[in-house]
Amino acid sequence: MSVTATEFKMNFGKYLLMAATEDVYITRNGKTVAKLTAPYQNKLDTVNSLFGSIPDTMTLEEAKEERLGKI
Repeated sequence: MSVTATEFKMNFGKYLLMAATEDVYITRNGKTVAKLTAPYQNKLDTVNSLFGSIPDTMTLEEAKEERLGKI
């Protein structure tokens, strides 16, 4: 979900509750300036959001090695 900084300030509690189930992107002047997310998000979800989709057959270590090899 994406909200403006003004909307976020006016409804802070609402967006704190929403952040437990989905990422909340905060925008200012049409540009994303922050991301509110759950602190204990599944590590695999975090890796997927950073690196893209990882096949079930690949370990996190293999994904890291593959990613670092492309740099």
